[in-house]
Amino acid sequence: MDKLPLDTIEIDALEVFANHGVFPEETALGQKFLLSMTLYVDTSCAGFSDCLDDSIDYGAVAHFATDWTKSHPRKLLEAAAEDLATAILTHYPLLQGIRLHLGKPWAPVGLPLREVSVTIHRFWHTAYLGLGSNLGNRKQYLDDAVQALRNDVRCRVKAVSSYLETKPYGGVEQGDFLNACLCLDTLYTPGQLLTRLHAIEADAHRERQIHWGPRTLDLDILLYDDLVMDTQTLTIPHADMHNRTFVLVPLAEIAPYKRHPVLQKTMVQLLRTLQTVE
Repeated sequence: MDKLPLDTIEIDALEVFANHGVFPEETALGQKFLLSMTLYVDTSCAGFSDCLDDSIDYGAVAHFATDWTKSHPRKLLEAAAEDLATAILTHYPLLQGIRLHLGKPWAPVGLPLREVSVTIHRFWHTAYLGLGSNLGNRKQYLDDAVQALRNDVRCRVKAVSSYLETKPYGGVEQGDFLNACLCLDTLYTPGQLLTRLHAIEADAHRERQIHWGPRTLDLDILLYDDLVMDTQTLTIPHADMHNRTFVLVPLAEIAPYKRHPVLQKTMVQLLRTLQTVE
């Protein structure tokens, strides 16, 4: 079933004097910028309650955006827009996404123009991750990975499954694993999230020497919204998740009715099918 379209609140052409730019005169003297924002939020609760707490205070957003733009100078419009969008999305819990247009009407290009601008769209996405460890203090490695994601401003950990003791998968002789699954909302794209997970693995001294071999920490993207993608570096949904009890048991615990976007079965259904085969 397709998602219902989100409601929007519009802030148009907010003028901010700030010091973004590459050239010294831009950073020293400053210039005018124009901010336009489309805030994606469910306004139905506020529509019924007539209470501001159930919606987004657009006045507060305007002041927040103005203060942030003034106090966080960047060389590039792209960086200024990215950082501002992230700041707004992480500051307002009800906000589901933002379209942000950052215009520079006094851009130093030596030609007559109305403005140079950058427009970006950023949304929270829901991802499900698999976690595993079978070297050293396995529980500590999993705990540290969860905490690293909690500490990341672009991630909101929503649920963590119980830790599950499992036999190794893939035919390589090694110690038993401790496995879990985790649900988070994230501003990262799939590729960015994969890079972030690899960095967390590296902090746990993960070594990639034997395929399906022992590891201090293994982090996999299982699902990302209802996305279906297959590249040289990343396949979503995870190609073999429906064949892995150590994935489906903890995943069914935290998201029993989440539906696999290709197989069109819930996690509970996939787990029952696998248990019947085994």
